[in-house]
Amino acid sequence: MRHKCSRLRLKQKPAHAKMLERNLITSLLLYESIRTTRKRAKVIQPAIDKLISYSKSHDPQIAIRYVNKVVTDKNACRKIMDVYITRYKDRSSGLSRIIPVGVRKGDGAQVVDITLIDADLGVKPKTEEPKKKEKKQAKPKAEKSSAASKDSEKPEAKKKTPAKKKTTSTTKKA
Repeated sequence: MRHKCSRLRLKQKPAHAKMLERNLITSLLLYESIRTTRKRAKVIQPAIDKLISYSKSHDPQIAIRYVNKVVTDKNACRKIMDVYITRYKDRSSGLSRIIPVGVRKGDGAQVVDITLIDADLGVKPKTEEPKKKEKKQAKPKAEKSSAASKDSEKPEAKKKTPAKKKTTSTTKKA
């Protein structure tokens, strides 16, 4: 009986499911946002929270050993220690967010984006700068008068009239 067993499981062999989970966690830590299926995102969401919370509350050496058991890339471990501990020092939980995207065209699976909260993701927020009105600088009067004299010296070009259409007489041959 499955009473009070609330852990989500993936439908692969246990070794494959564990490795898939580790790879998804590593990718999320490195890139701060990944696109995956809904069930996979729900499986890794609590694991991400536990890793970062454990790293915040324990000694760095112990935390590194714990994280390296789960994560497959050392850069992800470094990123937890350098970036995420300082970013989430005030948050205790809810470090990731699942955003539904739609369905996958091939098999109809529900696809979601799982992102870490407060991630920059390379998108700069739009800052509204007040538009500065450029003032037209008045040209000196001497230049205007010299430009006017140059215009008066040039003769105006003759306007061309459109050419007359040639009319041809059409005769019917019998």
